Amino acid sequence: MSSTSLTTRRRSLLALTLIVGATTVLSSGSASAFPDKPITLVVPYPPGGATDTVGRIVAKGISQRLGQPVVVDNRAGAGTVIGATAVAQAQPDGYTLLISSNTTFTVNPALKPKLGYDPVKSFEAIGTLGSSPLVLLANPALAVSDVKSLVALARNQPGKLSYGSFGSGTTSHFAGEMFKVMAGVDILHVPYKGSAPAMTDLIGGQVQLTFDTNVAALPQVQAGKVKAIAVTSKQRSPTLPNVPTIAEAGYPDYEMVPWITIVLPRGAAASVKAALSKAFADSIADATIRADLQKAGVDVLWQPGSDYEPRVNRELPLLKSYVQKANITVE
Repeated sequence: MSSTSLTTRRRSLLALTLIVGATTVLSSGSASAFPDKPITLVVPYPPGGATDTVGRIVAKGISQRLGQPVVVDNRAGAGTVIGATAVAQAQPDGYTLLISSNTTFTVNPALKPKLGYDPVKSFEAIGTLGSSPLVLLANPALAVSDVKSLVALARNQPGKLSYGSFGSGTTSHFAGEMFKVMAGVDILHVPYKGSAPAMTDLIGGQVQLTFDTNVAALPQVQAGKVKAIAVTSKQRSPTLPNVPTIAEAGYPDYEMVPWITIVLPRGAAASVKAALSKAFADSIADATIRADLQKAGVDVLWQPGSDYEPRVNRELPLLKSYVQKANITVE
């Protein structure tokens, strides 16, 4: 082989090596670039409810920060189990997320022995954005103004009053059953597929009471369509400062406060989790988004994903003990 041919061959091999190397670098860069397509945020409730409202607020914020559309996917049913199970079974690539309350993460596991997910083994948390105390609401036509008058009416008419929840096994169901046991009253539980339909029937008088979140309650209370009787936290809510707590109405051990967390299927890459955590944290820190969340009834307090597992491990045994004490069952 001539020296000219050898030189030409060497140059060709060098060029090919450079091309392959450049392609590898580009491919590697593309694979690590997150996100490069739309993200799905699953809300395990129907549109229009409390978690849906919060989900849409934060979805807009993270979409702006990640540069990709964030699609809200409402997967309602079975007290959030349908939506949570779908996310638990999704690929852990960061493109399928779940936003939900402790209905999903501690109440369901306390009430239901068999689920399609495990709150710790199936999920990793991106972060908790805050809490939203439940509110005991009444139809304006019901002749009660506080917990004392409600208890008196319920005792005089056992089984005649009904309360709506946003699903069997949800925090609102749990709150209602705890209230019934502690107050010694017989009130019928009517489960709905989400906060919005329960609120519609409360306003329409199909049920006399509901336990719902600040998010759903605030606009209806302000419009005079429902009246707030009490909140379920130990302290009064900043969003409803004039509404007393059930605890201060004579039931000091009463407390049921939903907290709202964003999770993804366990097994995601550290870089993906870091990108999502930063996007959510920056969104919650944004003054406009915080104001929107507070206006919707959320007591905003961002907590990192590392706080999630210890919180579940603290709360779950406590709720299991409440289930036994109150004999709470799921229809």
